Amino acid sequence: MKTLSLALAAGTLTAALAAALSSSSAVAAPYKHVLLISVDGLHALDLANYVAANPKSSLSALTETGIFYPNALASAPSDSFPGLVAQVTGGTPKSTGVFYDDSYDRTYFAPASDCKGEPGAEVAFAENIDVDSTRLDGGGKPGDYRSQIDPAKLPMTLVNGKCSVVYPHDFVRVNNVFEIVKAHGGRTAWSDKHPAYEWLNGPSGKGIDDLYALEQDSLIPGTKVKTTGSFKAERDFDEARVHAVINEIKGLDSTGSHPAAVPTLFGMNFQAVSVGQKLPKAGPGDEAGLVGGYLDASGTPGNGLAGQLAYVDGAVGELMAALKDNKLANSTLIILASKHGQSPIDPASFQPLDDDPYTKTPGYAFHIADDAALIWLKPQDRVKNLAAAQDYLEKSSKAEGIAQIQPPNALALAYQDPATDSRTPDFIATVNPGVVYTSGSKIAEHGGANANDRNVALLISAPSLKPRSVPALVQTTQVAPTILRALGYDANELQAVKLEGTQELPAAPF
Repeated sequence: MKTLSLALAAGTLTAALAAALSSSSAVAAPYKHVLLISVDGLHALDLANYVAANPKSSLSALTETGIFYPNALASAPSDSFPGLVAQVTGGTPKSTGVFYDDSYDRTYFAPASDCKGEPGAEVAFAENIDVDSTRLDGGGKPGDYRSQIDPAKLPMTLVNGKCSVVYPHDFVRVNNVFEIVKAHGGRTAWSDKHPAYEWLNGPSGKGIDDLYALEQDSLIPGTKVKTTGSFKAERDFDEARVHAVINEIKGLDSTGSHPAAVPTLFGMNFQAVSVGQKLPKAGPGDEAGLVGGYLDASGTPGNGLAGQLAYVDGAVGELMAALKDNKLANSTLIILASKHGQSPIDPASFQPLDDDPYTKTPGYAFHIADDAALIWLKPQDRVKNLAAAQDYLEKSSKAEGIAQIQPPNALALAYQDPATDSRTPDFIATVNPGVVYTSGSKIAEHGGANANDRNVALLISAPSLKPRSVPALVQTTQVAPTILRALGYDANELQAVKLEGTQELPAAPF
């Protein structure tokens, strides 16, 4: 794409760019490996802007042998958990039952409750379940999630009359691509931001051979500031996991301690860009004067975010070089995607608000709000409170920046009926563009359904491919069946693909 001019409108490619990328893709040989790279927060606009400004970059090199989907949409709600679930299962919350990192289940019981009391409990699968979330290793040994996760912090459920803890992998209702690869005899590996990402093991509990999980919310050594409070600390956090993936490319385990087959399916997520979009100013270890976020509606990054984008470009280059050095480049399909976007891009639209009023919803049980709000009512008396709750939310719309309230009947059509499904919220409130529920410590967030939340970068790349842009509207759920087809497996082995009719990405050359 070095010869292309990427003049952009708000988030989509120009007609000139689409035409320049319209050449047909080469027919690819079967791939032996798929490397999935998820860059949290990376919009389609960010990728196109970066390639335009940096034609000799690693990301530009990927696009020169890649198929770009400028109109790709991440999950709704656009959160990390459902965002990656979409990519690896092919499903939305309708089939997966996953709405957010922090959600609610009407049949679960609180941690350490022995399933006593009324059912209905918060389900948070993030740093909260670590043995010690202040430590980078989560209080255990990376690669051994059972040493990192404290069972006493897990929600509980009754199964055949027996009270049991719910591990993250027990939570997702459908299988995933890692489980399919394992069933076909392949090796699998992944690295992510919390030990809770052991949910990638899937319902079988056996999907990942090598899970290298560090804790993103750990404290920067010598400070009381989380890793997310520093541009540099977040880059260092990502780089430690890049090294783990390079070890795997070299035929070692993620720690580099033992020989292991190169994974058939493997990858990692990057957090640097997401933090660069949210963090207002420099933190510990950063140069003075750095600012995060964007400078204008066209997506010009502040110098803090620009540094994060440059870091990810360099790290992707490290991974590409490792594949080449180990003679794996031609047999590996790289998929670059994102769990979610980030809102707002336009700093002039930023409107920070307090989400506390949601706790006053009649019949309130639990809510989560970043730049949308998911609200659950107490299951024991939800029916009698539904009308009053909806009335309260409608009256709160102006003060809370609510653009639309999705009531139970609308959610039943989009997902499952909250009257019969234990996970579906009773209400989802989407917000006006720019509204973020924050105390002021963040200048952007995700979780909603606006364009900046959902229009993400999506690219598939391999040396045999010719550059092409496919302007069709696609979903990141389509990544999952595309992975399986690239490896020669039947996409219908994925339960969500069958339930929701998820198609492969268009124009994929296999």
